[in-house]
Amino acid sequence: MILIGRNLSPFVRRVGASLAVLGIPYEQRHYGTVDQRAEILSLNPLGRVPALVMDDGEVLVDSIAILDAIDDLVGSDRALVPATGAPRRAAMRALALAVGATEKLVAAYQETKRRPAEFVWADAAAKLLDQAAGGFTALDMLAQGQPWLCGEAMTQADITVTAALDFADAVMPDFTAGRFPALSALRDRANAVPAIGDTRWKG
Repeated sequence: MILIGRNLSPFVRRVGASLAVLGIPYEQRHYGTVDQRAEILSLNPLGRVPALVMDDGEVLVDSIAILDAIDDLVGSDRALVPATGAPRRAAMRALALAVGATEKLVAAYQETKRRPAEFVWADAAAKLLDQAAGGFTALDMLAQGQPWLCGEAMTQADITVTAALDFADAVMPDFTAGRFPALSALRDRANAVPAIGDTRWKG
C-alpha cells in the first residue's frame, strides 16, 4: 500500500497511525498539496490528501473511506471501530466529535496562517476555533476517569484526537495551551505506543 500525504495533516496521520497499529505495512509518499499538486490530482480529483493506493492499484480517497476499508480488511475482531451495537455507537459518537473538531481546527489554521493577513476574516476564524474548542471540551470530559475515550480499548477516535492535538501544538500552540488536560493525557498515552508516536510530524 502507498499512503499519499504528509503527517502534518491530522487526516493523513490518522491513516498512517492506524495502518501501523494494525500491523499493515505501507510506503508513504510525503506529497504536499501545493508542491506536488499534479501528483495528488492524478490520484484524487479533489486534489486533497490523504489518498491510499491499495496493493491491487485501487485508489481510496478521504480518511473516512480509507479507514472504513482498512477496518473491513482486518475484520471486526481487529477493527478500530466496533462493528455493531452500543460499542459502535459510542465509538462513532466520539469519532464524530473528534473529526468535526479537527475539521474546524484545520479550517481555522488555513484561515489565519495560510492567507495573506489582509484577507484573513477574523470573525470567521474565531467562530471556527470556538467550534473546535467545543468538540475538544466535550471529548475532554469524555476522557476523564478512563484510559481511552470509549473505555478500556483504544478506538479510531483516540488516534484521531491524538493527531488533531499534535497538529494544533505544531501550528497553533496557543489554542491548546493549558486546555483539555484529560485529552492531553490521553494523547500522551497514545503517543507512547510506538506505532502512533512514530508517525508524529517531524518537519
